[in-house]
Amino acid sequence: MHVRPRLLIAPAVLAALVAALTACSGHPDRPAAPARSASASASASPSATPSATPTPSASAATPTPTAASASPAAPAKTPAALPAPATRLSLTAAAAAGGGLKLVRGGPAQEFTVTVRNGNAQAYGHLLIAFQMEPLTGEPGDLPGPATPFVLERRDPATGAWRAADLRIATDAKPAHLYAGGAALARDAVRTEHYRLRATATGPTGSSPLMVYAIDADAAEGTRADFEHPGHLSLPLTTRRIL
Repeated sequence: MHVRPRLLIAPAVLAALVAALTACSGHPDRPAAPARSASASASASPSATPSATPTPSASAATPTPTAASASPAAPAKTPAALPAPATRLSLTAAAAAGGGLKLVRGGPAQEFTVTVRNGNAQAYGHLLIAFQMEPLTGEPGDLPGPATPFVLERRDPATGAWRAADLRIATDAKPAHLYAGGAALARDAVRTEHYRLRATATGPTGSSPLMVYAIDADAAEGTRADFEHPGHLSLPLTTRRIL
């Protein structure tokens, strides 16, 4: 049997062959450098040309709504209400029989009411009703008038009893600051008082208005008259003899 002879290479010869192959092919055992990215090359190279059409960012493409467009419109302000106009005290009087007081000397008394309506401008601590009239001149045959030719009474609202009230008979006016008494009257309050008047049997006859005053008893001397006399009026009064 024929045996093919083996080719034996000495180690020294093999090492020489490997060295020769390495010198011919460069550096086969050095790994290749990875390729640089296009963006890195562009940023590293100063001569890189920028893109002609820049890509808009997301924030530039989609505008963010402002707070004014996102929030609902604020409601219009309602103008403030104007303050109520100031009102002052008013005074009215009325006879029970209608019209004025028509008295008969020595006859029955006639009733009448006085109503005070306060305004919103001022409250009163002591407001009273005062009465005054001028002396009657009398008619032929009348005797000299007595000291008290008329009797004025006020009905007590608590008990209903009639009590004497002041009636000043004079030609001059009594200063308001000389009056005292009265009751409190709040703003916008209404108060009605009942009175009656009769003529005495020997009193004078004739006509003279009965003056009715609302007096602010707390008003100091020297204050304005419209504060001392917040209201006043006159009620027609006639006195005649018994026929």
